[in-house]
Amino acid sequence: MLIGDVARRSGVSARMLRHYDSLGLVRPTGRTHAGYREYSSEDIRRIFHIESLRSLGLSLREVGRALDDPGFTPSELVADLIRQTRERIAAETELLARLCRIGAAEPAGWEDVLQTVALLQALGSKSAGTRQRAALSSVDEVPVPVEALVEAALSETDPNVAGALRWALAQSGDDGLALLAEGLGSPAAEVRKRAVQCIAEMPSGKATALLRDALAGPDLVVRRYAALALGARGVADAVPTLIGMIVEETNDVDAADALSVLASRPELADQIAAGLADCLADGTVESSARRRLAQAFADIPGSAASRALTDLSQDEDRAVALTAAYILGIRNAR
Repeated sequence: MLIGDVARRSGVSARMLRHYDSLGLVRPTGRTHAGYREYSSEDIRRIFHIESLRSLGLSLREVGRALDDPGFTPSELVADLIRQTRERIAAETELLARLCRIGAAEPAGWEDVLQTVALLQALGSKSAGTRQRAALSSVDEVPVPVEALVEAALSETDPNVAGALRWALAQSGDDGLALLAEGLGSPAAEVRKRAVQCIAEMPSGKATALLRDALAGPDLVVRRYAALALGARGVADAVPTLIGMIVEETNDVDAADALSVLASRPELADQIAAGLADCLADGTVESSARRRLAQAFADIPGSAASRALTDLSQDEDRAVALTAAYILGIRNAR
């Protein structure tokens, strides 16, 4: 079969077939009397093998090695192709995400595009200071798309930068809540924690609804952050989790402060006092936890809290008894 016929039937151009010949990939088995290349059926089969391997992303040099090297191991080459493909997909995905963010910012001109790109690059900088400045400037200068802020906030490990990103997200209103809600469902515990921390700084009703959902979720760390935020917002559902935090000495001071906010509502004061007293009635609470519970009663108004402090002033542990007696004396003096 002559080169023109092979080109038509195989879909490989005559120019490429000549290139294969020059590289030694496919040398026509014969020549016609006029000197034209003549391909055998075996040659054509080899052409199809070459095209199949090229479709996997192999270079012509790698194709030649795969076809002619008896020591060639396909598994190594396939593994290398998988690695290269993943790197290419990651790079293309990053480029696509960046383009989408720039488009979401609706730039009016090239100056806006360049400023947005500069801020996005700064958010991805290795320097924590650069990232923090980018987060703080994202509000007053060219706005950074909220998707970029959420992505940065959910991956940030530096506490100062994370705080700046949470502040920037809070200034954006509720635009980032849907993405942060997805973060609450992340398989990574750190991402879930960062997501609830971001939501906790958003004052809207939609954010409160998300925090209520988080309070009922399976992640204990997320529940605790949600409880602190909800307690500050006056949501009574947070009470059991806040009391548990005091007993377990996890952000116990913040939890006690949140309970005091809730206890400013008369209908909740006795409920909170009863919850704290129930922990004491358990009989298995250690003395250090009893002392923290006594301290938590300090800002809980009402007779129920006073009765619990009176009982604690007789505690077998002297430190607990003295703490309760001191708080009781302050309450009586008011």
